[in-house]
Amino acid sequence: MSLSVGVQLRWWGIGAVVLGVLMWTLGNVMLPFIAGAAIAYFLDPVADRLERMGCSRVIATVIITFVGIFAFVGLALILVPTFINQLSSLVAAAPEYSKQLQTFLQKHIPTLMEPNSALRATLSGIGETLRAQSGQLANKLITSAFTLIDVVVFIVVVPVVAFYLLLDWDRMMGVVDSWLPLDHAGTLRALGREVNEVLAGFVRGQITVSAILGTYYALGLMLVGLQFGLVVGLIAGLISFIPYVGAVVGGVLAIGLALFQFWDQPLWIGVVAGIFVVGQLVEGNFLSPKLVGGSVGLHPVWLMFALSVFGSLFGFVGLLVAVPTAAMLGVFSRFGIRQYLAGRLYNGDEQGDEEQGA
Repeated sequence: MSLSVGVQLRWWGIGAVVLGVLMWTLGNVMLPFIAGAAIAYFLDPVADRLERMGCSRVIATVIITFVGIFAFVGLALILVPTFINQLSSLVAAAPEYSKQLQTFLQKHIPTLMEPNSALRATLSGIGETLRAQSGQLANKLITSAFTLIDVVVFIVVVPVVAFYLLLDWDRMMGVVDSWLPLDHAGTLRALGREVNEVLAGFVRGQITVSAILGTYYALGLMLVGLQFGLVVGLIAGLISFIPYVGAVVGGVLAIGLALFQFWDQPLWIGVVAGIFVVGQLVEGNFLSPKLVGGSVGLHPVWLMFALSVFGSLFGFVGLLVAVPTAAMLGVFSRFGIRQYLAGRLYNGDEQGDEEQGA
């Protein structure tokens, strides 16, 4: 006899609370393992395809691992030094940009820059702060990022975890499938397939879109000659994972820098703005429809809410699990709504009356 709905909800609630407590207390410890599991999940279709081409699972995993390591090392050697140099230069130049902005406003909008103006006091305060801290700010940002992730442990542990999980992924999924409660196995498998379709459609597609946009923005801004174009382009591509946010933040940064650098050359300011306009047109009309699709069921507002909540509660680990959790909650919510629309709570006694009349 199957358990009642109340008992099932109680056990599922206990499981959710235990998982939340573990993430809260062991977040930094779990980070490499969650990242490794995510990598294994995303690369499992590649391993399956290599197996269909005749490779064993071991050979397929080894090929994927070596290709991934070489690609990561190559990109790190090429991009990281330039990125750090440009980031440091951008922070160091921030006081000068603040001063130029004050001069521009004083010349063109003098009423905003009167001695008692709040805007002037704010800009002066920002300039003094940047001038005092510019020598340390970039180093603090870089050091904080490395401290947050604990780079040495992360770089060593994540590939090892990803390798072993990718090697045994199909077997582990078979074991998990055997644990499903027999009364609900069919429903849970259908929900699992729907969750997998959402994650595959959104996360894998969005990562590809972000990589393409980041490369396009970085190369486009560097070819135009915009200072710090690599940093701005990579930032815009990275946060393009959240729809529309990457283009807005990157566009504001790039156009702001272009205004200072190309003030007497409005054509180049227009070119910088055009780079982001073209990027958005290509993303909206080609990249996202082809690579992400419109039926994955993750609304941008829901995604931003999940990232904000999980990031504030669990830090960087929360950001990693926010998207899959949002996908699962979305699938379960749609399933619950379908059950509700098919049940008596929504339809009332009409179904029962029709059945009795028949």
